[in-house]
Amino acid sequence: MTGPDAHAGAVSAKPLLSVLRGAMPPIPPMWLMRQAGRYLPEYRALRADKGGFLELVYDSAAAAEVTLQPLRRFGFDGAILFSDILIVPYAMGQDLWFEAGEGPRLAPILAETDLSALKPDFSRYEAVYETVRQVKSALDPSVTFLGFAGSPWTIATYMVAGQGSKDQGAARRMAYQQPDRFAALIDAIIDATVVYLSGQIAAGVEAVQLFDSWAGSLAPLQFERWVIEPNAAIVRKLKALHPDIPVIGFPKGAGAKLPAYAIGTGVDAVGVDETVDPHWANQALPAGLPVQGNLDPLALIAGGQAVEQAVDNLRAAFAGRPHIFNLGHGILPDTPIAHVEALIAHVRGTETR
Repeated sequence: MTGPDAHAGAVSAKPLLSVLRGAMPPIPPMWLMRQAGRYLPEYRALRADKGGFLELVYDSAAAAEVTLQPLRRFGFDGAILFSDILIVPYAMGQDLWFEAGEGPRLAPILAETDLSALKPDFSRYEAVYETVRQVKSALDPSVTFLGFAGSPWTIATYMVAGQGSKDQGAARRMAYQQPDRFAALIDAIIDATVVYLSGQIAAGVEAVQLFDSWAGSLAPLQFERWVIEPNAAIVRKLKALHPDIPVIGFPKGAGAKLPAYAIGTGVDAVGVDETVDPHWANQALPAGLPVQGNLDPLALIAGGQAVEQAVDNLRAAFAGRPHIFNLGHGILPDTPIAHVEALIAHVRGTETR
């Protein structure tokens, strides 16, 4: 069969993709941020075998296996590509390495650093694209394949400081004191991110998520300049290349600035973190805009009545709009497997009482 009806049928066979395009099924599709990760014993075993995080990311077969692990165990509606947001600065020419027990490190961009010394090498994306191709060939047809990248502000905070920080102070100082220079860095990140996401799409992902993990650290005017404007530029450029690919924006910590983000960026769906009242979000966000979230990852660790009450509350809040069930941030490493299984059963109504 060809034509619009065939397309509609294909979309309806993928619940998560359908919701991103406005559908409201009685049971929300679900996936969990960081669903491929340290809470899974099979992930821990594979990472130990590979010897390091970056080695795991750059082994396409291993990264594909990690992407697929939670799908085999839990049957989620979405697969999220296993990679790292710092692949973008690495491809932009910034040195990247991982310190054991300390996390990622980059050669910091200081006040006197010559930005023109960064020489992009987008061949560093190729291993990630190969991961996408391998996952795509193994994925169940009902599962929506999600690619991702970090948003420019969040990527810049790591590039400037050389590592994660509590208050993103180094990047915030540069944004205030050297706004033209900081804008040049943001623009370079925008361009590198569009290349990265476009390549993921060409390799087989069906939607993408922009993670702005540190969006909450900015004052309102800075949020407009360094969160809304750059994400809007990425959405605009991506839509020109791939008009049918949905974009999910996740500005963690945006709080009351969430509606402005949704309207200003033009994203197809908004991820809501666990600090946001879902009833407020439902009233404040544009009508009909798909929402993703926002169970507290710590409620999932607690399990039992705590998680059931939270699930029922947020499902009631988002009952009148397209909703993808997810956490408000990434799943934590000490999350019990049994609690994830119970969460899925409660959301889908398959518990045995």
